[in-house]
Amino acid sequence: MSEEFGGEFITLTDEEGNEFELEYCTTVEYQGAVYMAFLTVTEGDEDTKDPEEDEDGGLVILKVVNVDGEDQLVTIQDSGEMDGVYEAVMQDLFEDEDEE
Repeated sequence: MSEEFGGEFITLTDEEGNEFELEYCTTVEYQGAVYMAFLTVTEGDEDTKDPEEDEDGGLVILKVVNVDGEDQLVTIQDSGEMDGVYEAVMQDLFEDEDEE
């Protein structure tokens, strides 16, 4: 029921200590690894003019890796890997829409 009225939000801290908020979209598996997709969160009516953000709608895809027994989210460095994961995420998101 809570998903009907709003998504799940997380706050991440990057390597420089900057915090940012993301809204969870989906989790997919691609070539044996797990990835999580999020949307960036903007405050109020803030108009984002960043061309990179406009291109993908603020979609952020992070890889889940286990470091010292703890799951962590890391950025994807390989463009081929990112392309494949992006396609898997889009397929998963559109399948969810088709079911509704």
